[in-house]
Amino acid sequence: MKWTEISIHTTNEAVEPISNLLHENGASGVVIEDPAELFKEREDVFGEIYELNPADYPDEGVVIKAYLPVNSFIVDTIDAIKQEITDLANFNIDIGNNRVTTAEVNEEDWATAWKKYYNPVKISETFTIVPTWEEYVPSTKEELIIELDPGMAFGTGTHPTTVMCIQALERTVKKDDFVVDVGTGSGVLSIAAALLGASNVTALDLDEVAVKSAQENVELNRLAERITVKKSDLLHGLDEQADVVVANILAEVIMKLTKDAAKTVKKNGYFITSGIIQQKKLEVREAIVVAGFEVEETLVMEDWVAFIARRK
Repeated sequence: MKWTEISIHTTNEAVEPISNLLHENGASGVVIEDPAELFKEREDVFGEIYELNPADYPDEGVVIKAYLPVNSFIVDTIDAIKQEITDLANFNIDIGNNRVTTAEVNEEDWATAWKKYYNPVKISETFTIVPTWEEYVPSTKEELIIELDPGMAFGTGTHPTTVMCIQALERTVKKDDFVVDVGTGSGVLSIAAALLGASNVTALDLDEVAVKSAQENVELNRLAERITVKKSDLLHGLDEQADVVVANILAEVIMKLTKDAAKTVKKNGYFITSGIIQQKKLEVREAIVVAGFEVEETLVMEDWVAFIARRK
């Protein structure tokens, strides 16, 4: 299968609206190349390794990349995206250079080329994420290993939003809990919940590629008896109440999800949310509180925020 890589050279101000446009036009994820990443001070809490190549970043502005399947409509889709980005200027959004380029990528190349940059990473006091092609020996008996092959689902488990979710799960998941993972991606949060003692985990994602990747990772970690992976639009069709619902997705989607989450989470159960940029922090928090949750803890890592909320 072939994919079209669409690359947009724009501004920080336009990152969020352009990312939303790409999602609406079929992209299941975006890559943001921001030169500010080269100069950030990072806390080396759990032995993380950060090796960034300046050649991968623009001299100014931001580059947003997304991947769309090549089909008979791809030219029309690209033209529509270009026009929608140009139209953002009508809403006083600075789109900068607005240089849009495309390239064709083979699925095989895309799915494997990044593996040389992905190594075992200790992301918390409990968990280490290990790619399937690496050998790793736990340093203690208590250390829990998540074997992962993110494949096409854009989830290596080391992004700050994922790390915060795993740390939140460590604080909330109890033995024999029922946990629901909304927007599971590579399945890493579902696997973490099961390893923490949850006896029943439901992993949901609307993207068929993510569902396939998550199922493969669940089987790789020998947890298929406790984790069920389903294609689903958020919490639609889920009747059973959960002890914990975790959602590592866009802030806008979280705000739409809060009411359904309040119906799904048991009294005194937990709603863990991440994927929230600092600018959306107050809006998301308000939506969570209005839905009937009490925010017990706010986690912050780099530019991202996560909430641990208990249903009253």
